[in-house]
Amino acid sequence: MVAHLVRLKLTLLRNALRRSVWQVVGLVVALLYGLGALAIVVGSMAVLSVQEPDIRGLVTVLLGSVLVLGWWVVPLIAFGLDSTIDPARFVTFAIPRRSLLTGLALGGVIGVPGVVTVGAALAMAGVWWRTPAALAVGVVCSVLAVATCVIGARATTSAASTLVTGRRFREVMAGVAVLPIIVVGPVIGRVTSGTTITQDLLQQVADAVSWTPFGAVWAVPADVADGQWGLAAARFGIAVATIAVVAFVWDRALAHALVNPAHQKVSSKGRGLGWFDRLPATPLGAVTARCLTYWARDPRYALAVAVVPVLAIVLYIVSPGGGVVLLIGPIAAYLMGWGISADVAYDGTAFWTHVAAPLRGTADRLGRVIAAGVIAVPAVTVLVVASALVADQPHTIPALLGLSFGVLLTSLGGSSVLSALVVYPVQLPGENPFQTKQGASTASVVSQLVGWLAVMALCLPEMILALMSVRGGSVVLGWVTLVVGLVLGSVLLTVGVRVGGRTLDRTGPSLLSKIVAFA
Repeated sequence: MVAHLVRLKLTLLRNALRRSVWQVVGLVVALLYGLGALAIVVGSMAVLSVQEPDIRGLVTVLLGSVLVLGWWVVPLIAFGLDSTIDPARFVTFAIPRRSLLTGLALGGVIGVPGVVTVGAALAMAGVWWRTPAALAVGVVCSVLAVATCVIGARATTSAASTLVTGRRFREVMAGVAVLPIIVVGPVIGRVTSGTTITQDLLQQVADAVSWTPFGAVWAVPADVADGQWGLAAARFGIAVATIAVVAFVWDRALAHALVNPAHQKVSSKGRGLGWFDRLPATPLGAVTARCLTYWARDPRYALAVAVVPVLAIVLYIVSPGGGVVLLIGPIAAYLMGWGISADVAYDGTAFWTHVAAPLRGTADRLGRVIAAGVIAVPAVTVLVVASALVADQPHTIPALLGLSFGVLLTSLGGSSVLSALVVYPVQLPGENPFQTKQGASTASVVSQLVGWLAVMALCLPEMILALMSVRGGSVVLGWVTLVVGLVLGSVLLTVGVRVGGRTLDRTGPSLLSKIVAFA
């Protein structure tokens, strides 16, 4: 059964590459990037193996700990886990859970991240080639380390998906998932404030990390090389116990998910029609009300909004009172403006109501823009004003507002066009929000890259004016930036809504057919 699951993973991956050219392009780019990173690691380990003084243990523990932490945390806050073999699809099959777990774990190694991780782990084991006993132990520990990475990633995401089946936990998990990023902030802040990082300081950090689930497995070969077999046995025990614990967590979470599939709870309390009661009974009013309901109740939108204040906190910690804080407003404007680029995909099969109804594409585009603007405009305004005051540069407020609103309006216009052209698989309501749908990674990354480049190019006028105003301390130029940002952004938004509307009138049925195929 395990071999069958691995073959299934390979077959699905091969079929996905045959079906989509973009999948092939994305795989090639990811492979080149991964091989480049692996080459750097291998070369660094080769140099490290003959380095004097001997810092092999220090480097491998710190580097390996970051690798394990990345596997455990990144799927929660970024790309998610590959769902080529989704456990939910095996609910109706009588597969022993142990076989299912083993097959899914091995399947998790198949792919660019898994291959690069295996290569990096073996390279870090090979650094002990001058000590045969440490080399042998290092190879064994590298296998345990890869297992810790893969199984730990499955455990964290499975446990998180179990928690977020309740609405109240979704926002909490959004904050918990980004805590590691917030922790990085004080470290960077202390470095930039003049704290000297010495080898002794790094050694203290490595010694502490070597007793944690992230670093214990990497410290065992160093202990063997030093002849400290007691410490090696203790840390090896921590490594094995870590795998046992994360495997148990994954097993329990998977068992719960297979018996209790995720579903949306329906409240018995009468809520009325919500925004549909408050807005006009027109096509535009209906679209706006529906999208405002999404922003208020859909956890996928809640997670996106939660990133904005967290980003503000991180930038403040990185550079309290510095110029980096002033970037909070423009960055938040782009994130919230570009957030509706996946609106049609988030509609799911319910998008049929937009296609079947006598609804013009322009009304659809404008309704989504208004709903996003209701959330984004006050949020961006508050962030801009607060960042300028925190940085003690209130004279930059007009320039920052001009730049931020220009970026926001331009992003909304670009999203209106892109979402009428491209849809890709997204998580359905009630599904694991920390999992990437098959075929979604490449399309989402390409669309994000194209959107970022397009918005940057179209916002160059207000960007240049804002930079000149902030650098030169010119309030007059700041007000000019505000006018240019509002006028140019409004023009681009109008063009984006109209072009996107006409495009949606033409592509609506084909978009719906793709969404149905994804389901």
